[in-house]
Amino acid sequence: MNNSPVLECNQLSKQYQDGKQVVDVFSDISFSLEKGKTCAIVGASGSGKTTLLNLLAGLDLATTGEVKLAGHAWSSMKDKQRSKMRNREMGFVYQFHHLLPEFTALENVVMPMWIAGVSKEAASKRGSELLAQVGLKDRMKHKPSQLSGGERQRVAIARALANQPACVLMDEPTGNLDETTSMEIQALINELKETCDMAFLIVTHDEKMLNWMDSAYRLSQGKLARLK
Repeated sequence: MNNSPVLECNQLSKQYQDGKQVVDVFSDISFSLEKGKTCAIVGASGSGKTTLLNLLAGLDLATTGEVKLAGHAWSSMKDKQRSKMRNREMGFVYQFHHLLPEFTALENVVMPMWIAGVSKEAASKRGSELLAQVGLKDRMKHKPSQLSGGERQRVAIARALANQPACVLMDEPTGNLDETTSMEIQALINELKETCDMAFLIVTHDEKMLNWMDSAYRLSQGKLARLK
């Protein structure tokens, strides 16, 4: 297993201009994440978790400091390059699955591969394998409205894995699920990090998730403190 950092940030800070006032969201944030590892970032609402996630995903750039994905700095790329890098090297799972309602589970999963230029035949084959891997072999032709909350989140996870990314970012992946389903999703993530050799970064309010993470941090008052 490759132990070089797949996602790393060094001395990140983010500021916003609010009229004449400069607002500091956070400062001097540094950490790294390796393939095959899980990491959680917890923090209260308004602590800057979503802002940090946007910086890590290259959707926004830091005021100072640097974020690198698979050794490539977001700040060194143009918008088109960042979009291509995100599609190929990063997967995303959100609290609300954001599946396209008019498409089947399989069609939702293969969409990132189509965007990346993978042939329909190859994309369909991999999409079917991924849905089977997350326990949805018999639900491939179902549309999101025909699936339970847990099943929809499993489709979203399969979609995030579609292009075999180096890293998967998850924003409150169990926040909209009941406790039993949340535990099933947690177990699935733990299994996937081993079998797929990917890094998973999870932003969450659920501190119980920290128990099964390889590392964890708390974002509070503009600083990131390591918990484990």
